[in-house]
Amino acid sequence: MENISGELGSRFYRGLRYVGGIGWLFTDTLSFIFVAPFSRRKLRVRGAPVFEQMARVGFSSLGIVCLVQFFIGIVIALQLANLLKTFGIREYVGSVVGLGMFRELGPLMTAVVMAGYAGAAISAELGTMAVSEEIEALRALAISPVRYLVVPRVIAAALMIPCVTMIGDFVGVLGGMGIAWGVLKIAPALFIQKMLMTLHTSDVFIGIFKSWVFALLIALIACFEGLRVDSGAEGVGRAATRSVVYSIVMIISADCFFTALFHIILKH
Repeated sequence: MENISGELGSRFYRGLRYVGGIGWLFTDTLSFIFVAPFSRRKLRVRGAPVFEQMARVGFSSLGIVCLVQFFIGIVIALQLANLLKTFGIREYVGSVVGLGMFRELGPLMTAVVMAGYAGAAISAELGTMAVSEEIEALRALAISPVRYLVVPRVIAAALMIPCVTMIGDFVGVLGGMGIAWGVLKIAPALFIQKMLMTLHTSDVFIGIFKSWVFALLIALIACFEGLRVDSGAEGVGRAATRSVVYSIVMIISADCFFTALFHIILKH
């Protein structure tokens, strides 16, 4: 019993240290974005690395995200068609697809895909730099690795992942609408009409806010795992794996928290 308690206590302590490390990295990132440009040294974030990371995080992942979202929209429409038909409201498939894509499944599935696509790449890239001592070289030149490596990636993720999410949401709706038209014999005009009747502006903004939070979690966890690599290729592989697993766990936890929070807020 004592061994079990000690192991649980040790795991809890390591978890707190991990969350604390992510928090410190987030604080340093915010400092370099909002405070450092106005200090005496005027440490501005260079635009070229940010645009490069935006292309890698956003445009490179757009195809796979849209493909996943398209199939998600099809699955939602097909799974709920018979249930809605039972209650005589099959034409409300558009309402369910719209709410599911823009408010919940769209941001969540995009974040999961991005955790595996962009998050693993970021952690592997930074881990390789750590193994080859490039990060130590930056420190020797008095260049902060957080400002030079982390900040561009966090900014790129925070800007591009919500945009990719919105594009994926529309593609998912098109997938659901195509199935509703071709299989369920629901006209696209009726599909869109029912969706707009149910979908509110607040639902869209909630989805965008969630995707922005997910983007920060993915970028911070990936950078944190990459920077703490201290061994060879095996360490880089472990960092990429941990980045994906921890990101998905944190994304689902954050989604649960914000879903409950917005439910309480909107209820009142």
